[in-house]
Amino acid sequence: MIHTAAMKHVDVCQHDPYEAVKTNVVGLQNVVDTALDAGVERVVFTSSDKAVNPANAMGTTKLLGEQLISSRRIGADRSELRLASVRFGNVINSSQSVIPLFAEQIRSGGPVTLTDKRMTRFFLTYDDVFALVMQSLDRARDGEVFVYKMPAIRIIDLANAMIETMAPEYGYDPSNIEIELIGPRIGETFHEEIMTEREINRAYETDSLYAIRPESAGNDPADSLSDFTPATDIVRSSGDAEKLDKSEIVSLLRNTEPKARNDDKRFVEAQQA
Repeated sequence: MIHTAAMKHVDVCQHDPYEAVKTNVVGLQNVVDTALDAGVERVVFTSSDKAVNPANAMGTTKLLGEQLISSRRIGADRSELRLASVRFGNVINSSQSVIPLFAEQIRSGGPVTLTDKRMTRFFLTYDDVFALVMQSLDRARDGEVFVYKMPAIRIIDLANAMIETMAPEYGYDPSNIEIELIGPRIGETFHEEIMTEREINRAYETDSLYAIRPESAGNDPADSLSDFTPATDIVRSSGDAEKLDKSEIVSLLRNTEPKARNDDKRFVEAQQA
């Protein structure tokens, strides 16, 4: 079972934290309890990198969800249920991505709105999401948290790459599309993190994944993590990570099948022209 239902927008959760708790925490508990009663073998909970040192209500509820998943291993004698969480960054072309917003603003001739020039984010594709969830479903055992090794992007670089490539498609000179700074939203962070300092000591890795074992699971990795090794040189923050340059950003967008809007499709087609 893959549990994806949630209140996922920072501003919505900040507006009504109680509803966020009911959906993201109580709702998850209902899913796990039902899975136990129904004899389900595996549950994967889709969390967020905002669960790391949370600065807003959404991240806090996701952290509580991860803790719930990790703690349910205590009831393992009641069933064969295996649980795990996955932490996502920003999924390219999803409803939570800035890409559809930037695309719409460029199509309208600008301005492109940016909260702050210092903003950085981790990004992954739909294919990355699929690989992460399926591997986690296969490897879930003790309430681990799985994290994909994601590239980091400066949001201002993303905006400039999209303007320079997309504006001519809509008949605009890229130099005429302005970037307007509007200030951070309530609960918004400048950078994203993939794990805490405390979790580093419990982190294992492959070429593409990190696996963070719960403290209650002990020091020895489970059989399902036999091809993982203790993680080293972890770059925890998108602020500290090496950033994609403009050409790499364009290549990433070009090779990502758009899912959300027709405007995104036109953007990718413009890259291929």
